[in-house]
Amino acid sequence: MKKLIIILFLIFIPQILSQNEFQNFINYVNSLPSQTLKTAAIDSFIVYARTRGIPFITGDSANFIYRGGVNSISIAGDFNSWNPNWNMVNLPQTNFWYYSRVFESDARLDYKFVTNGSNWILDPENPKQVMGGFGPNSELAMPMYVQPWEINYRANIPHGTVIDRTIFSVNVNTTYQLKIYLPPDYNSSPSKRYPTVYFQDGFEYISLGYAVNVIDNLLDSNKIQPVIAVFVRPNNRNDEYAGSKRNQYRLFFVNELVPYIDSTFRTIAQANKRLVLGDSFGGNISAIISYNHPDVFGLCGLHSAAFWPNNYEIYNQIINGPYKNIKWCSIWGTYEGSLVTNMRNFRDFLLNNNYQLRWKERPEGHSWGLWRATIDDILIYFFPPDASSNEEKSEILEGFKLYQNYPNPFGESSSSNLSSTKISWQSPISGNYRLKIYDILGNEVATLLDDYRDAGKNEVEINLIKTPKGLTLPSGIYFYQLTVGNYSITKKMIYLK
Repeated sequence: MKKLIIILFLIFIPQILSQNEFQNFINYVNSLPSQTLKTAAIDSFIVYARTRGIPFITGDSANFIYRGGVNSISIAGDFNSWNPNWNMVNLPQTNFWYYSRVFESDARLDYKFVTNGSNWILDPENPKQVMGGFGPNSELAMPMYVQPWEINYRANIPHGTVIDRTIFSVNVNTTYQLKIYLPPDYNSSPSKRYPTVYFQDGFEYISLGYAVNVIDNLLDSNKIQPVIAVFVRPNNRNDEYAGSKRNQYRLFFVNELVPYIDSTFRTIAQANKRLVLGDSFGGNISAIISYNHPDVFGLCGLHSAAFWPNNYEIYNQIINGPYKNIKWCSIWGTYEGSLVTNMRNFRDFLLNNNYQLRWKERPEGHSWGLWRATIDDILIYFFPPDASSNEEKSEILEGFKLYQNYPNPFGESSSSNLSSTKISWQSPISGNYRLKIYDILGNEVATLLDDYRDAGKNEVEINLIKTPKGLTLPSGIYFYQLTVGNYSITKKMIYLK
């Protein structure tokens, strides 16, 4: 009998939820007259929710759910400064707990559950996790968040070489471990020299930020110049990045580490080809190094820079000090407490004082989930592909436009109720055009056009229910890329089957 009830609920749950989604389900379970019926309804909902993804997202709300015999359960995460004060509600006569909250459509946040006041656990129904400095966290990714394809290892592309080194610092009186990335063409181009990227918290940028994969993928897709990357492991990051050893560490970086790298590897020994970047306190020391030595590091990348140590020492030095020839890139999350205001003020100062700056503010927290997904933004900004050999392609850029597909979203479950969408573009040249579709991991899933087209405006209609290869694609976010000659443009679209 219970199996029959579950089957019936599996049939009707989607209709129940489509009216007002999750809250209607809660109201429905509360209206049922017996514990048996409530349990059966929850059983079927859990089965259905797993097909949609948990936390169960309805509109702009994320619905956290938990099922188990606990006395209490709360949620802690980026959204509440990791204070477990979001208390989940228990459905009467059940072991089902829930909590609903509105988030931005492209938010991405880390969280954990806390049962019985002290037991911190991952969300058992959520397979999506992000590693942090203190272990894994469960990940809430709202529907419009695009997962970073560039962090994934791809076996079929050229890979750089990572070698291990150590260096003793006289200034700090200690030995530092290094990992040095050499690009794929390093050994085959013996006369070529390369820009250099220095990573604070370097080993974590590799293990938690997947920086080696990012560089490999950006090089393979021609999004950056080949670079040498130097990953530096701190011994005591609090002292070296923000505390009593910060000045000794700064001198180690500019007077010992950089000369060693420049003398050992084929670098371009110029400040405008040398980047120092870091996260949190690593951003603090990166700013200290660059602002005090712009003749060595003319490029500075900041991932959620924590400027507060020593009464905002480096922040005040930059704000109140003279202009230095430094190019900046600053990225932070809106769920980072007081750091958000500081980063916004720092951004405004740089822009108002004629510094070169690229900045990005994301609905995320102070975490490797944010930093790993934006390493590419920093590298692309500072080291774009060499344009000197692509003059014809730059000319094409002036008149080559790819428009947003319409309708978007599309598919039979979208508001348009159409299984197809149209993609149009404007181009000043005739030639062979290729239109490809990629999933959010960067995998090619279909080639929809590979044909000659005249200059001017062109349009194609596509249907993802059945691709030219006969594949049926699931609902989700996809990218369509149009290529002619050496130039390509990519845009995002949403398919709802």
